[in-house]
Amino acid sequence: MRRVVITGQGTINALGHDVAQTLAAFRQGRCGIGPLALRDVERLSVRIGGQVRDYDPEALFNRQQIALYDRFTQFTLIATKQALEGCGLDFSGALATRSGVVFGTAGGGVNTWDENYRSVYEEGKNRVHPFVVPKLMNNAAASHVSMEYNLKGPSFSVATACASSNHAMGQAFNLIRCGMADVMVTGGAEAMLSFGGVKAWEGLRVMSKDACRPFSANRNGMVQGEGAAVFLFEEYDHAKARGAEILAEVVGFAMTSDAADIVMPSQQGAARAITGALTDGKLNPEDVCYINAHGTGTAANDKVECAAVAHAFGHHADDLMISSTKSMHGHLIGGTGAVELLACIMALKDGIVAPTIGYEEADPECALDVVPNVAREAKVEACLSNAFAFGGLNAVLALRAAP
Repeated sequence: MRRVVITGQGTINALGHDVAQTLAAFRQGRCGIGPLALRDVERLSVRIGGQVRDYDPEALFNRQQIALYDRFTQFTLIATKQALEGCGLDFSGALATRSGVVFGTAGGGVNTWDENYRSVYEEGKNRVHPFVVPKLMNNAAASHVSMEYNLKGPSFSVATACASSNHAMGQAFNLIRCGMADVMVTGGAEAMLSFGGVKAWEGLRVMSKDACRPFSANRNGMVQGEGAAVFLFEEYDHAKARGAEILAEVVGFAMTSDAADIVMPSQQGAARAITGALTDGKLNPEDVCYINAHGTGTAANDKVECAAVAHAFGHHADDLMISSTKSMHGHLIGGTGAVELLACIMALKDGIVAPTIGYEEADPECALDVVPNVAREAKVEACLSNAFAFGGLNAVLALRAAP
């Protein structure tokens, strides 16, 4: 099996418009969640979110592009440009057919749906723009990235709710590992912060109206975010031969299904995914000292995740650091695992573990070291990134420090 390394990264999210700004926020424990600036926000009962601020698409895309790119596609293209900037790869030749794209998104073009439903139902228009379908489809971001960079290998999108990005990155990892590709552009994006998007989530009654407090006893729900994170996955020898900077190595991946309930998580399903990632990555439990948790801030998810970690790691669970950066950038649904991978790379590369902010009260059902409120310096050689989705779909990535 071939080795897979990460040689590029890019992002735009509530914490910043690039990787440097995002990592600075992780180190500072800065919160990007605030009041939503949306049309008809006064009709919402949930009015906070991890919104991308100071964003002007007209400064980055021309009118023709904006007509084709939903907000989630815009975010993806911005993050991809950062990830590939200065990478030195030439996709005009033979490498093009050995390079592809796998992205995760749960909702795809939610803003496009929202705008056009308004046009038809609220404003009574009888026609919509001819590009509505190619703009809202879930594979739009992957397709536009493949066309922009001439990536002719395996390219597709993954939609598994909150695990979409981890599933996508796991597929990219496996495609390189098994020899079907040498380079993959992968990650995820989401832009559900529109009136219709938030209103739909309100119906689930899992949203907080004031803050995201993962693992804290007084947590009262999740907070949505938006944005994208994109990575360049590359076969190890290919990266070494061209002298690329290696940020981290992806060593394992596992995915499981709870096969139990459409919304309630399962300790057994999550634990099997964690154990599977360790096994696939040839890691002993003691090799891992940090987990970027799914950590949504809901009562059920956080206690089930902590129980799953305790089950999978046994006594070593007490020595683990486990933090949820959703407390800072919000829950990006299908894009969340990608933004969270940035924190994993920071831990491995820079020795800084991002905190769980908003932590106020200890919960005996979440009795692990959740790195409360303040980032921590630590030597991290191996880590996991958890993602557990509605529908009982679980995906866990295992990473090591750069070889």
